[in-house]
Amino acid sequence: MAKDPICGMDVDEKEATYKINHEGDDYYFCSRHCMEKFISENGLPENVCSHCTPENKKLYKNKLVIIGGLILIILGLSYFIPILELFRIEFYKYLKIIWWAILLGIILGGAIDYFIPREYVSKTLASKQKRTILYAVILGFFMSACSHGILALAIQLHKKGASTPSVIAFLLASPWANLTITIMLIAFFGLKALFLIFSAILIAIITGLIYQVLEKYNLIEENKNTLKLEEDFSIIKDIRKRIKGTKLTFKNIQHALIGVYEGSVSLGNMVLWWILIGMSLASIAGAYVPKNIFSEYMGASILGLIVTLIVATVIEICSEGSSPMAFEIYKQTGAFGNAFVFLMAGVATDYTEIGLLWHNVGRKTALWLPAITVPQIIILGIIANHIF
Repeated sequence: MAKDPICGMDVDEKEATYKINHEGDDYYFCSRHCMEKFISENGLPENVCSHCTPENKKLYKNKLVIIGGLILIILGLSYFIPILELFRIEFYKYLKIIWWAILLGIILGGAIDYFIPREYVSKTLASKQKRTILYAVILGFFMSACSHGILALAIQLHKKGASTPSVIAFLLASPWANLTITIMLIAFFGLKALFLIFSAILIAIITGLIYQVLEKYNLIEENKNTLKLEEDFSIIKDIRKRIKGTKLTFKNIQHALIGVYEGSVSLGNMVLWWILIGMSLASIAGAYVPKNIFSEYMGASILGLIVTLIVATVIEICSEGSSPMAFEIYKQTGAFGNAFVFLMAGVATDYTEIGLLWHNVGRKTALWLPAITVPQIIILGIIANHIF
């Protein structure tokens, strides 16, 4: 399976509707929106697509349709099968809590996708200065994609020349410090969610700085793709140029609205099915798993944190999907630190993430990731359990 270089979604090469060969590499896209964004960002001619047939994807192959359809069937059956009634009740509870956050996050994500050029990201992530790590974390806030999509974007940034430490910081911060997830976590946890966000940012910064030290002493792989950037390029000047060159006309407003809509749909297709999976797992846990299981094995103790860490490592769920499950852990145990560990460990110890870093960045870079992040996660989890 190939990765869409824009949104990070999996694309079957044999069934891909959109394919582009650029500089000797084949790129596959999940939608025309992603393909056109790639063409625009790389300054390619519009007719560059070598395999573009009319978009006529079969609904039964759409993951959102599949997952959503199965859930609707189960919800429908719950009115006739008593054992499923508890699942329906729990699922509606979650939907009531976060529907607005999902909708707002996807719309804002579409706006960010349309208005924030990825050139700005690439420009700020190649320097070896300490502030580069801060830039990587801040820019991660504007990348509204799930952890799997962020992984693809991080690898793509690495190929474009971003330093290894900044890629790691970007990778750690984006799934939990991005705007979409911030809104969703606040919907679940209230103001306590700020602890999750700031802790994720803190871990990303500390880890990025440690990676800079490791890079200095050649203990991790250095990015051979790094190129000298054009010194005359200024993000501020580019923003001014874009504002000056854009007229407030009905046609431009319409084009912007269409762009935001397409970006929102693309983001929705990427994350909504993960959210539904997470909500379903959390609903199953809330409905059928005895409460004493959570309190006994995932309580506010060192053992509970370790068990939570192991569960998060084994269960591979997108960041949006992990949020409901983390909230269920908190609801059942009252251990806010365990919810934090479940969220962060899913990014730091995810075998897909480590495997892709191993093959695309380097094995030393991949092995250092859990070694550096897990102790921080456990310590902050302990602090959270004592504070809240």
